[in-house]
Amino acid sequence: MLTPIVRSLFVIACLASVATAAAPKPNFLFVIADDCTFRDIGCYGGQAYTPNIDRLATEGMKFNQCFQSAPMCSPTRHNIYTGLYPVKSGAYPNHTFAKDGTKSVIHYLKPLGYRVALSGKKHIAPQEVFPFEYSADANNPDFKAIDTLMGECKESQTPFCVFACSNEPHSPWNKGDASKYPPEKVKLPPYFVDTKETRQNMSKYLAEITYYDWQVGECLKLLDKHGVAENTMVIVVSEQGSGFPFGKWTCYDTGLQSACIARWPGQIEPGSVSDALIEYIDMLPTFVTAAGGKPAAALQGQSLLPVFRGEKNRHKEFVFGEMTTRGIINGSPYYGIRSIRSDKFKYILNFTPDVTFTNACTKSVAFQSWKEKADSGDADAAEKVRRYHHRPAEELYAISDDTFEWNNLADDPKFAEVKAELRNNLDAWMLAQGDEGQETELAALDHQGRNRKKNKGETSMKNRKKKANKSAP
Repeated sequence: MLTPIVRSLFVIACLASVATAAAPKPNFLFVIADDCTFRDIGCYGGQAYTPNIDRLATEGMKFNQCFQSAPMCSPTRHNIYTGLYPVKSGAYPNHTFAKDGTKSVIHYLKPLGYRVALSGKKHIAPQEVFPFEYSADANNPDFKAIDTLMGECKESQTPFCVFACSNEPHSPWNKGDASKYPPEKVKLPPYFVDTKETRQNMSKYLAEITYYDWQVGECLKLLDKHGVAENTMVIVVSEQGSGFPFGKWTCYDTGLQSACIARWPGQIEPGSVSDALIEYIDMLPTFVTAAGGKPAAALQGQSLLPVFRGEKNRHKEFVFGEMTTRGIINGSPYYGIRSIRSDKFKYILNFTPDVTFTNACTKSVAFQSWKEKADSGDADAAEKVRRYHHRPAEELYAISDDTFEWNNLADDPKFAEVKAELRNNLDAWMLAQGDEGQETELAALDHQGRNRKKNKGETSMKNRKKKANKSAP
């Protein structure tokens, strides 16, 4: 016969079990921009009008140090959905694809009872690695499709994970109302050259950020419409930096750092701010953990739930970045970059400093206007053009004092120990990814979608070495 105390404990345990079983799994809504510099968003101190994103920050947590692993669209999106660093998944150049057999968010959440959908820009492959429920409206989120999915999930009591993927403010900048940003009044960052063309493009770009903010607002309205906002984890990010110089295609913070705001009623304190170093690869294990699952050992990120809940104010000691120009529009034949960042310092390794750094940006109207001004004798313009095209083998910046990474400390003996520590940790990370530096760069074309059928799977080590020896500078 059970004693009163034992009986009480048994009843409490049963009630707790019932409550846990009855608790609905959270929904996930992840909204991502395209080529948006985080500093340009209102709540990050930017001049773009972003009322929906700003309001979300007052309702959730704003991250001041969120990073992605590559400053280009395709590897970034593979990175988010697979929870793997780019070289590890094979998706490290642009217009890329993940290795056969790679698992993605669908494979992890579907067994936990979720419908997993992507609406808008894809830029991922192959289909079998990413079997999302797809929809799009001219490469932007299809709000009617998202509305339908949320309604169906609400009716069937099925949790959902929706990725609403914008194509804005990726160029061409042709959406939004640019008249709200008169070119003569826009503020240019200190690493820009002040030209008429730059100001005109900046005006259009800012208008398109406001358009993206409208898209965020439409997504949030749908949560309210279906009465699921209280049980939905919302994450809004800005992706890599803009297509202006020193942003996208570079491993500077302007290229790799992202705005990130998370709202989850009852779990995240409204109006909170975190300085924890986090990465996009942390999103997938966060979703799996919040859904009641256990992240697979293969996932390289770490769940953010302790940070969301205010249990931790630190997350990682270092974040990492990689960039390859091989195979991109107007890209250098090979220009590999790797980076590591701590709270205070950023170290950048350029594999081929003798090669001129080029990409789509260097053909842009804005950059051409920089060159014209430099050719006319403007020393400031000449220095900025030079710095964009030509980099030293090593760069080291004291991030806390040098926000825009302009004062290179790599050759300063006072920072030799800092540089050595960062380089050692970067080397260890590259080794763990199977990143062989220049050889990996030269093999980048084998990892682009257009060559997938011809080079099914990874090129053999023997062939890669032959190619590297033949193509090495």
